[in-house]
Amino acid sequence: MGILLSWLVLTIAVWVTALLLPGFRIKGFGSAIFVAALFGVLNFLLGWLFFTIFAIGTLGLAVLLAFITRWIINAIILKIVDGITDKVTIDSFGWALGAALVMSGAGSLAEWGLRAIGVG
Repeated sequence: MGILLSWLVLTIAVWVTALLLPGFRIKGFGSAIFVAALFGVLNFLLGWLFFTIFAIGTLGLAVLLAFITRWIINAIILKIVDGITDKVTIDSFGWALGAALVMSGAGSLAEWGLRAIGVG
């Protein structure tokens, strides 16, 4: 149940991001579901690897600045998703950074709201 709820929250975050940012477009709500699933899987499979590479490459500075590192990694993964599927279009890496930030904020608000009403 937790995975499905996380997927729903991520789907809503993708949808809200597409509504707010003109450089981040999805084809519809069904595409948001697919993009959220693909992003989640790639983040699970590659997120730790990218974080490790950043930590080694920056001699540990990436660990100290974990929020910024995760933000950049999420933007990279969003651009990978953009390259894999035609269900999402991200105009540039700058828009991917903005989308990662909006998705993070929207997801955090949604999770907070669900906890406030006793779900999750």
